[in-house]
Amino acid sequence: MKTLSNLFRFPAIAAICLLLLPAAAQEDRVSLISGTEGMDNFTIVGDANWSTDTSSVWADEGSGASWLVTRDSYGDFVLHVEFWASHDANSGIYLRCQDRDNITDRNCYEANIFDQRPDPSFGTGAIVHIASVDEPRPTVGDNWNVYHITLRGDHLLVQLNNETTVDVRDSQFAEGPIALQWGRGTIRFRNVWVQPLD
Repeated sequence: MKTLSNLFRFPAIAAICLLLLPAAAQEDRVSLISGTEGMDNFTIVGDANWSTDTSSVWADEGSGASWLVTRDSYGDFVLHVEFWASHDANSGIYLRCQDRDNITDRNCYEANIFDQRPDPSFGTGAIVHIASVDEPRPTVGDNWNVYHITLRGDHLLVQLNNETTVDVRDSQFAEGPIALQWGRGTIRFRNVWVQPLD
């Protein structure tokens, strides 16, 4: 009986450990946007009509580009962003920005959301000026999509809808806030979280 009891005990302990591991990993995540919640995690740069509806944070007009800029700065991290972009949208996820009041694709890494970019090599899925995307180039218009981005040191990894679009090394920027852009069209964000890495 003692031997039989030990056989059953190990799988039970293993199962408990497996259940606890994902929860422990999730404890490090910082929720930035959850449905309509999270606008207070950002400052707004520009004058787009950032707002909330029943399930997301969104914008669809402004006099020029506008960003939601995180109040905190991040160095090494994993970023998860769910977004919906109209087919004509110009948007992007800006990373390690160097000047929170003057966001550009030259002082941040920008994971682009821009299906109609004149130079499509740096369109959706690319990091503008750093890493182009190969053909067939991804498009995301009029659908919900997921960016999963990992920045660790000089290693930049971008996954769009579970496909790797960028895997490159670049050491220009080590730390800074994250910014979500509206440039034109309609952009919606939901379920945005960041997990700092040691």
